[in-house]
Amino acid sequence: MPDPERPEGPAMYDPVGPRPREAVSPTGQGGPMDLAVEGGESLERPPGPDTGPREKARSLWSDAWHQLRRNPVFVISSLMILFLVVIAIWPQLIASGDPLYCQLSKSQQGPEPGHPFGYDTQGCDVYTRTVYGARASITVGVCATLGAALLGSALGGLAGFFGSWGDAVLSRVADVFFGIPVVLGGLVFLSVVTSTTVWPVVGFIVLLGWPQIARIARGSVITAKQNDYVQAARALGAGNGRMLLRHVAPNAVAPVIVVATIALGTYIALEATLSFLGVGLRPPTVSWGIDISNAAPQIRNAPHMLLWPAGALSLTVLAFIMLGDAVRDALDPKLR
Repeated sequence: MPDPERPEGPAMYDPVGPRPREAVSPTGQGGPMDLAVEGGESLERPPGPDTGPREKARSLWSDAWHQLRRNPVFVISSLMILFLVVIAIWPQLIASGDPLYCQLSKSQQGPEPGHPFGYDTQGCDVYTRTVYGARASITVGVCATLGAALLGSALGGLAGFFGSWGDAVLSRVADVFFGIPVVLGGLVFLSVVTSTTVWPVVGFIVLLGWPQIARIARGSVITAKQNDYVQAARALGAGNGRMLLRHVAPNAVAPVIVVATIALGTYIALEATLSFLGVGLRPPTVSWGIDISNAAPQIRNAPHMLLWPAGALSLTVLAFIMLGDAVRDALDPKLR
């Protein structure tokens, strides 16, 4: 017997309540994640890859900074460089003596209380001279790198963007500078300079350092200007200046930064080499290269005179090379 209180037909009464139905997805297919109740909200929507707010895409620089913060090489080298920069600006923080004050009676004596690195041939405190020597080396390295990077980027970027005869002339001029031996060129160029400041050495390093930056900038600009967004900007009527500054340069500067960072440590070592040969920085300027040159003949009698300035120079160059390697790994997706 059919139940008189339950009518027959396709529409059946369910005392439990309305049944869930599958909501049609935009693609026309339903699924367990699209269960919904008629006249109400969905019963359950398990979290999935498409639920929740999406992470905002990072730019090249933000992604590089994200990688650098997690790189121990970058952290260690940055702390070392920060310490060197601080003592180069304020050497009085850790050295209270005068680097030019000497006592001949203590010539080549070893460490003693208050003078942990001993004395040099002239009786000057090796510790104080090592601390103050960071100022000249850091100044030469930073100024030479900035000068070479600015000059090389400008010439190389313009040559790569416009091409034509200017590109050919720049390439041939750069080849001429590449053929000059660095040490021999320094001996010839700086031997006629009588200034005791750091600027002749900076000028010489910039003179021989810009071709390398220019070649890197030229190749990077040639690659960047062939991208679709540059061609689209050109089709929309953008001028050469706008395309170069707004579209090409920001996307071509990463290789230049990497090369310049690594070259900074090389320039510091080059300054010390030229000072060691007697054509770089000259007294009364305090330099690691000068102290190494003075200590070399006495390496058997007083090795402490050579150990500390040479060690400080090596750690400084190593810190900048490590920083350059970390920046290169972060800016080059192929190396991740």
